[in-house]
Amino acid sequence: MSKITLIEAVNLALHRAMREDPNVVALGEDIGTNGGVFRATDKLRERFGIKRVMDTPLAETLIAGMTVGMAAQGLRPVAEIQFMGFIYATFEQLVSHASRMRNRTKGRLSCPMVLRAPYGGGIHAPEHHSESMEAMLAHIPGLRVVIPSSPARAYGLLLSAIRNPDPVVFLEPKRIYRAVAQEVADDGQGLPLDTCFTLREGKDITLVSWGAMLQETLQAADGLAEAGVSAEVIDVGTLAPIDMFSIEASVAKTGRCCIVQEAPRHVGVGAEIAARLAENSIFDLTAPVLRICGYDTVMPYYRNEQHFLPSAALIQQKVLASLEQGSAWEDQQFEPAQPATLATVRKLA
Repeated sequence: MSKITLIEAVNLALHRAMREDPNVVALGEDIGTNGGVFRATDKLRERFGIKRVMDTPLAETLIAGMTVGMAAQGLRPVAEIQFMGFIYATFEQLVSHASRMRNRTKGRLSCPMVLRAPYGGGIHAPEHHSESMEAMLAHIPGLRVVIPSSPARAYGLLLSAIRNPDPVVFLEPKRIYRAVAQEVADDGQGLPLDTCFTLREGKDITLVSWGAMLQETLQAADGLAEAGVSAEVIDVGTLAPIDMFSIEASVAKTGRCCIVQEAPRHVGVGAEIAARLAENSIFDLTAPVLRICGYDTVMPYYRNEQHFLPSAALIQQKVLASLEQGSAWEDQQFEPAQPATLATVRKLA
């Protein structure tokens, strides 16, 4: 079992799915001849031929429409949109057809399709290539939204998405396409959808994130551990529907929660998680839910992307401040919290 990157894990899962099921087909711009802009579909055409690996015109609306039609007629299409910034043209098909197919036909038809798209910033791309607009997709009833955070989860979650009887948007964090490698067995085992993954056990605070931001979140958890703070780290994995049971169970144990997202703060997935915790876990919380997000602006051009993306240092700083504020609540001292330091947190511990 060799170590592979996230993009190689996506490619491995596609090969496996197409070997196992002749109804699985792939389509998108430049996915056949060139193997896709990031080479996610490399060598698929050589292995499975032009009838199953189809280059399309540069027309995202057409790609989405073809994908819905294929899925409704018994195929399992996996379509690629080159960047998430180009996915908006597919919304008519996703909102009006793919997500409604099962209800519209009273279960007679389903729409077993996957729409893949690289998403997020951090690779110094031009405009429309760095969006993190997963909340827009997660708001569509009947549509699953899945985001892997590692090669192993990319492999297992993509296989499960392809095998799922309903439509899935599979967003791939391109910042870590080749930044992380781990051992992945090509055993055909899917990972469960609609389930969070606990990456690290802890008792003082729950850190919740998804996609590429798990890297910074785990780094922050390491820094917090040096300060004597035990952080539990949860990878959401599936953003629609969200496995709130796992998150609420963790918060019941730790009493605090910090949600880390790359996307803008306003009406984001983090806001939904925070609202659900306010509804169901308010008496478990010893401090307000903290959100660390991108800014409510258009993603800046590539030279300034690093100023938009939350860093591990920022996560650590905000968490330490939240821990100190939580202690003030418990002591009924409501003065504004002072900037926290590792030394003060050691005293709290």
